[in-house]
Amino acid sequence: MGADQNLDWAAAAASALDWWRDAGVDVLVADEPLRWLEAPPPAPTPAIAPATVAPAPDVLPDTLEAFAAWRLGEGAPDADWGGVPIAASGPAGATVMILVDCPERDDRDVLMEGPVGRLFDRMLAAIGLDRAQVALAAVCARRPTTGRVPRDIEARLGTIARHHVELVAPKRLLAMGDAASRAILSMNVADARGRYHPLNHRNGTVTEVVATHHPRFLLDRPAAKTEAWRDLLMLTQEQRS
Repeated sequence: MGADQNLDWAAAAASALDWWRDAGVDVLVADEPLRWLEAPPPAPTPAIAPATVAPAPDVLPDTLEAFAAWRLGEGAPDADWGGVPIAASGPAGATVMILVDCPERDDRDVLMEGPVGRLFDRMLAAIGLDRAQVALAAVCARRPTTGRVPRDIEARLGTIARHHVELVAPKRLLAMGDAASRAILSMNVADARGRYHPLNHRNGTVTEVVATHHPRFLLDRPAAKTEAWRDLLMLTQEQRS
C-alpha cells in the first residue's frame, strides 16, 4: 500500500505556489545567497530640518522724543503710504491723552482740522479742556487710501499705539472711534463704552481708558452725541483709587 494514488499532485503544487505568491514570495532561488543570520542594517536616520528661528520683534524707541522721530520716519509700518505724516501733539506730561484712527482729509499740519476738528474742539471745551492740555495722537501717522486702518497691519499699529501711551503715561486715555478702541482694547466702541478699562504699563503704572465715538461719526449721527457726552463725563471724573 502506498500514498493515495488518486492525489492530483499538479493541482496541489499549483495551490501551494498560489499561496506563496499571495504571501509575497515571487522567486525561489536568487542570484545572491541570503545571509539569514546576519542582523539587518540600521534604518537611515531621517534628516532633521534646521529649526526656524522667528524674527525678533522690532524694538521701539524707549523715550518719547526718539519715538516721535521714529514714528514719522522710514521705519514705521505706514511709512510707504502716500501723503504727509502728521505728528502727535500736546505736552509730554499730559494727564489726558486722546487717540484717533488717522489724519482727516483736511489735516495738513496737525491732527483734527476742518469740520471734524471744530467739533473736537467743542467737545474738549465742554469738559474744560483744550488742545494745549491734552496729548493727541493717531493710530496711523498717515491717512490710509481708504480712510480706514488696514486690518493686515492693525495689530502691529496697535502695539505701537500702546507703546506710545506708555511713554506719555497719562492718567486717562480717550479712544475715539472703533479703530482706536481696537488698537488699545481689542474691541469696538459699542462693546467698550460705559466703563473704565485699565491699561497696565511695564513700569507698574496704569492708564484708565474710556472709549467713545469719533467726532466724524457724530457729524453723521448727531443723536449719538448724548452717548459721547456721557463718555466725556467719565473721562473727567475724579481719578479712582
